Amino acid sequence: MSSPASPETRLLSLWRRLSPRPGGAWAFSRLLRRMVPYSGSIHPSVLALEPGHAVVELRDRRAVRNHLGSVHAIALANLGELASGLAMTSAMSPSVRAIVTRLEIQYHKKARGTLIAEGRADPPKTVSEPLDLNVVAEIKDEAGDVVSTVTVLWRLAPRPQPDERSVEVGAAPPA
Repeated sequence: MSSPASPETRLLSLWRRLSPRPGGAWAFSRLLRRMVPYSGSIHPSVLALEPGHAVVELRDRRAVRNHLGSVHAIALANLGELASGLAMTSAMSPSVRAIVTRLEIQYHKKARGTLIAEGRADPPKTVSEPLDLNVVAEIKDEAGDVVSTVTVLWRLAPRPQPDERSVEVGAAPPA
């Protein structure tokens, strides 16, 4: 019996199926918002996705602004982490899993207007023991100026195989 596709494989497959169609990138972005509710709270739009590369847009609107009239610092962090995550997961082998362990952000100037975050990742295809990998996402404004740089530390590890699941104490061993 074949195992179901990993979340990473399903994500890229869904993008490739939807994005070429009229309204497909919009539909993908809506589905992503539902799959990842917190990241979806900023209403990001995915503009491009390929293994190791993601481009995500954030429109400037009242819901993401701060009291200074610019895009809130945490909305920028959210956008950068999402671009990093899409780049990372789209390039990962199904035999690898990843989780964020640290996020750093540098703010270079006030963020106003439509913003574009671009993330790039090059994870190893095989991982035999846990390792850390930094992924950087740059966020630019409409003029092309970098407003923020988000560096996300991802902990990669081998994905447990179904036969490696632990047996509960007192439970009968698998047949």
